[in-house]
Amino acid sequence: MKKTALVTGVTGGIGRAIARAFVDAGWEVVGIDRQEMDEPGGIDFIKGDLSLPASAEEAFPRAGERAGVIDALINNAAIQVRKPLVEMDVGEWDAVMASNLRSAYLAVRHCYRFMRRPGGAIVNVSSVHAVATSKNIAAYAASKGGLLALTRALSLDLAADGIRVNAVLPGAVDTAMLREGLRRGDPDEGLRLLTERTPLGRIGRPEEVAQAVLFLADNERSSFITGHALVVDGGALARLSTE
Repeated sequence: MKKTALVTGVTGGIGRAIARAFVDAGWEVVGIDRQEMDEPGGIDFIKGDLSLPASAEEAFPRAGERAGVIDALINNAAIQVRKPLVEMDVGEWDAVMASNLRSAYLAVRHCYRFMRRPGGAIVNVSSVHAVATSKNIAAYAASKGGLLALTRALSLDLAADGIRVNAVLPGAVDTAMLREGLRRGDPDEGLRLLTERTPLGRIGRPEEVAQAVLFLADNERSSFITGHALVVDGGALARLSTE
């Protein structure tokens, strides 16, 4: 019997790559996003705005009923607002928190009854910004830091059910979100600097993050790993800022 993964934020660069990695590995995939998905390619797509409790309350049970059993829940939905905190209004702050953090809480709350016991897995897509961050990205960093703390707490709460909970922390990855952030300055210069400052000499690909997520979701590959934060950043966090 095929295993089933539920992926949120499935239309984005990393979300789409995650879904494709699971499909290629022989999993059934249910994807949820507020944006329409063109060419699902074997993904059972459900449209829903997971930052809204009413929409999440409808979308997640639908996904669970379609799947029957959810072997892996991938909380990937996220947005980013780049501006100084003192210039950010309450609506922008709340939108980031709702999309990046509250959606994960709602996903676990509504999907818990469908999750496999034992052997289920939750993988939260956090960010290196949960550990070390930059200027003008405070809300995003706070939301991803909260998601990392939630990962650790849930790994304890769900251990008795045999549900493992881990996080992946991507660094600079070539996605629309990254490029949108760079448009506020000189995009070419921004990419050059990111490449120069990454020890491996390049930015990441969504597919590389997807493989890390697949590893942590697969109970045969990572059966004794829970509460862990797997950094996928080309070595960026290993370098001292003073170097």
